[in-house]
Amino acid sequence: MSAVIIGGGQAGLQAAASLREGGYAGPVTIVAEEPGQPYQRPPLSKDYLKDHSSAAPLPLRGPAFCAEQDIDLRAGSAATGVDRQSRTVTLADGTVLPYTSLILATGARNRELPTPGLELPGIHGLRTLADAEQLGAALDTARNVVVVGAGFIGLEFATAALARGSHVTVLEFAPRPMGRALTPLLGDWFADAHRQLGLDLRLNEGIAAFEAGDDGRVGFAVSTTGKRYPADLVVAGVGVQPNDQLAAEAGLETANGIVVDANLRTEDPDVYAIGDCANFPCEHAGGPFRLESVQNATDHARHVAKVILGAEVPYRELPWFWSTQGPFRLQMANIVRAQDETVVVGDPDPANPKFSVFCFRDGVLAAVESVNQPGDHLAARKILAAGIEVSREEALTEGFSLRTAYKERTRVAA
Repeated sequence: MSAVIIGGGQAGLQAAASLREGGYAGPVTIVAEEPGQPYQRPPLSKDYLKDHSSAAPLPLRGPAFCAEQDIDLRAGSAATGVDRQSRTVTLADGTVLPYTSLILATGARNRELPTPGLELPGIHGLRTLADAEQLGAALDTARNVVVVGAGFIGLEFATAALARGSHVTVLEFAPRPMGRALTPLLGDWFADAHRQLGLDLRLNEGIAAFEAGDDGRVGFAVSTTGKRYPADLVVAGVGVQPNDQLAAEAGLETANGIVVDANLRTEDPDVYAIGDCANFPCEHAGGPFRLESVQNATDHARHVAKVILGAEVPYRELPWFWSTQGPFRLQMANIVRAQDETVVVGDPDPANPKFSVFCFRDGVLAAVESVNQPGDHLAARKILAAGIEVSREEALTEGFSLRTAYKERTRVAA
């Protein structure tokens, strides 16, 4: 038996580690397109950019890990084809790798803007270490920064650029920031809070074109309202697309990602997909879902290793997320829905916020968004993962605490 993993990010490396931890004795190979050791991506839009002179990318594992675990890490290699009939993977250099189990952990790529002027120097995306290195250096001299898109990556970069002394304009076509992930209540709160930090946040205003300055580099961003914003540096953060081309070319079903079942198998029982590239049945989202988070990547990886080792248990892990934007530590437990009833608990004063947004469905706690309240977040994850019901009436009782509620309920159950 042999396992081949295509993708050297969080999902791919964790899958290899979990196979070895579970006793997998056959060859394990990771095909990683980026050179060097696998690294953590989340800090690239946060700490790495805040102080580029001293920060360094954080490795996912120590430099000797793969050798010690007998994992063949092929860094700087690209998979160009999958032959499901012969159960082989072909690499760009012509190498052919046989597999018994194939794990597609191919991740996602930045969505490109169909915008005139996109080819001008000074316009960047942010996905890889190479992207972050270019942006970190560019921020040394950038005076006017324009960020297109007020999602997690856009706002993380915007606050880092603001801390480096740049004037930062954020253009967002939607009526509120992070609209796909947050409740409207918290999205509106973040809009006000970021403006108080000094971000020039423009909502209901997308990008129409980029114009060159006198030096031939990007000089202006023209919005959908016709306004021209000075820009010697632009970052586009308008979401990602799943890397599902390899799967599609191999004849596997794709639909906003690689379609898998509850065990993360594709229609081919020897091929799996995990992480950002996988469209999986998510009971917490109410149907097929593709999730871009470290939690999802690592939990998918652990689960698929168990399945390959013989387990047949559907994937049901609770989704959770985080984002650090300047002084605001945003954490979310479970996926919010548009119809959720929301209640603020704590102090939302932007000068020193410590609060949570409780989200109720049919009168029962279903999700929690927290700002600078890590205790609430951890307790909410435990409560929701355990299926403990907390009613709206109980949660709004004076003195109610998620941490206390979890301890009391688990004590009674024991």
